[in-house]
Amino acid sequence: MKIACLFSGGKDSTYALYNAIQEEHSVECLVAIKSKRRDSWMFHTPNIEYVEVQARALDIPIIIEYSKGEKEKELYDLKRALKKSIKEYNIKGVYCGALASNYQRTRVEKICNELNLTLFSPLWHKEPEAYMNELIKSGFKILITAIASFGLSKKWLGRKLDKKVLDDLIKLNKKTKIHLGGEGGEYETFVLDGPIFKKRVKILDYAIEMENEYTGRLIIRDLSLIRKKKQD
Repeated sequence: MKIACLFSGGKDSTYALYNAIQEEHSVECLVAIKSKRRDSWMFHTPNIEYVEVQARALDIPIIIEYSKGEKEKELYDLKRALKKSIKEYNIKGVYCGALASNYQRTRVEKICNELNLTLFSPLWHKEPEAYMNELIKSGFKILITAIASFGLSKKWLGRKLDKKVLDDLIKLNKKTKIHLGGEGGEYETFVLDGPIFKKRVKILDYAIEMENEYTGRLIIRDLSLIRKKKQD
């Protein structure tokens, strides 16, 4: 099936895209929404300005729409982007990286129904620890780029999502009930490389901004694409 993948540059949308490719769908385009509000109800915002670079690294066309981030109204921005995907790429389905947020998934599903598109949510209600282990083993290079939860301090920003990080999240989960996949916005990520990437993304410059002890972001200032070696 010809599909579009809702894409934010983070781990879940990237892994949903990976699933679409594994299922041998024809991924015609990525769809990203750039929200003016950092606290958008629907859309991932940390370092969203670099999704075009990630799309080039993946070698997949991308459709960008802009949003003021107003609750419910931002859904019209997503619908407009999907209409463009239908017109330009004749898509028949949409892949979404939702894990457990009914708010997000039901609204995406409603839009897809209105546009006669099939919605695929391959990560929906996956057991969090099993999903995280699966994600790590798949070979994606993922950075933590935002935190907003008790127990996550400045030292977490810039950490690569690996088994050690997962072990630390599991320990923290036992104390604070943090969602291991960050579904509640406890942390956000940025994907640099992986098995479906044609080029690597390399961060050249960044800054860290902290709002308080447990809330902050790694702000990417500059990055580049690097050609991958054949053995990669």
